[in-house]
Amino acid sequence: MNAKSIFERLRDGETILANDPEGFKLRDASFATKKLLVQLNNSSSPTEIRNLLSQITGGEIDKSVDVFTPLYINYGKHTKIGKNVFINFDCTFLDLGGITIEDNVLLAPKVSLLSEGHPISPENRHSLMVGHIHIKKNAWIGAGAIILPGVTIGENSIVAAGAVVSTNVPDNTIVAGIPAKVIKEI
Repeated sequence: MNAKSIFERLRDGETILANDPEGFKLRDASFATKKLLVQLNNSSSPTEIRNLLSQITGGEIDKSVDVFTPLYINYGKHTKIGKNVFINFDCTFLDLGGITIEDNVLLAPKVSLLSEGHPISPENRHSLMVGHIHIKKNAWIGAGAIILPGVTIGENSIVAAGAVVSTNVPDNTIVAGIPAKVIKEI
């Protein structure tokens, strides 16, 4: 019987206990990603940035994708990026739980996509909980917005600057605030 790797278990939404025997692999993978990020964040070539991002994610990054550096990613292999996506300066992706960014998405500066968190109970706090983040087509995430684990941002929706999104956002809506709430339909 083949046991799933720690990365497969995370992709499948499993909680990883603090004493997991494969826990060291998370740090090792993060440092490997950081090595590529240093190159990516020091490049001024859009083509080189896309090529390095392809290596980080393990998937093709379309030539229609634009990334303004710096960009911060802790793993990368659980991030999928569609076509005609714009990622502005200073965005952070914690993707062990998975991040899917569909076509025509706009991410403003300092957007944080955090597919990872920790349990509330102090005795389990060092465990890792995950939830896939899905940003659907033509969404716009405003500056400084934070998207928390397990959240889906609906098609054509807008997340206002500074919002903290902890629940799903319906298609064709604008959300704002902490916690984010629907303030308008598009």
